[in-house]
Amino acid sequence: MTEMEGMSSYLDVHRIHLTNMSEVTVFILMGFTDDFDLQVILFLLFLGIYLFTLIGNLGLVILVIGNSQLHNPMYYFLSVLSSLDACYSTVVTPKMLVNFLSEDKSISYYGCITQMLLFVSFGSTESFLLAAMAYDRYVAIYNPLLYSVSMSPRVYVPLIIASYAGSILHATLHTVATFSLSFCASNEVKHVFCDIPPLLAISCSDTHINQLLLFYFVGSIEIVTILIVLVSYGFILLAIVRMHSAEGRRKVFSTCGSHLTGVSIYHGTILFMYVRPNPNSASQHDMIVSIFYTIVIPMLNPIIYSLRNKDVKQAMKKCLREIIL
Repeated sequence: MTEMEGMSSYLDVHRIHLTNMSEVTVFILMGFTDDFDLQVILFLLFLGIYLFTLIGNLGLVILVIGNSQLHNPMYYFLSVLSSLDACYSTVVTPKMLVNFLSEDKSISYYGCITQMLLFVSFGSTESFLLAAMAYDRYVAIYNPLLYSVSMSPRVYVPLIIASYAGSILHATLHTVATFSLSFCASNEVKHVFCDIPPLLAISCSDTHINQLLLFYFVGSIEIVTILIVLVSYGFILLAIVRMHSAEGRRKVFSTCGSHLTGVSIYHGTILFMYVRPNPNSASQHDMIVSIFYTIVIPMLNPIIYSLRNKDVKQAMKKCLREIIL
């Protein structure tokens, strides 16, 4: 029996299992392709991305913790973002890698619930955290003399906690709403993980309320966090205009440019995926976009925030010298 025939027979077993039941107990993550050779190539590609993501993000966390030069709120936020990206990628990637090489592409009902709850939580937290980082840059640049007071632990710690708390509530809302639906027509999810739109697409219930929840809640979070970023950078731009030092302007542009790059890429993909009139689609294009913000962006963030940051590069050089010597 060939690989293709084996995979087909396995999927048939699950389809037969489904027809004898009133509700789904297992989902099949259909993924990108049935071509085994292409799946091997994708496995190697995403394995490399995942390893780079873990090394880059966890390395940045260790760098911030171990270097006293980076002990300030800006880098504390960056270390939280890096640990968040490592977790975000881990929720999705390992299962996807296993599915590339396995005939069994199923995920249990409760496994799907857990995956959705975690990835929505981490994704929402990243939106809030990027907004908090923009506010931090505004405080540091617009009024540097009061920075240590304005961004003391009594300020940035509650900001981080609130980001996580709000995200967990948001994720719980969507997870409960999604899995309150009936899945009796199909258990084949045209995706590589349990995302909300492809699950809505296979539900045999009325998903109108779910679509509204997705549009308005995700849209509200996006509007609020993007407004915080835009207002913060508006004040930063005013501060830059008033600067007399060219070196000061260059340093500010370098620091803020990396953050704006990360914000633009992340929010652009989220807006495309969720804030649109009909979000319950399950096209190949949507799958690629969701892969981008859950797997590729967590890999890019260490590059964006380290290569354009003088303090981080100096800390990395110092750390490498100590390791070599």
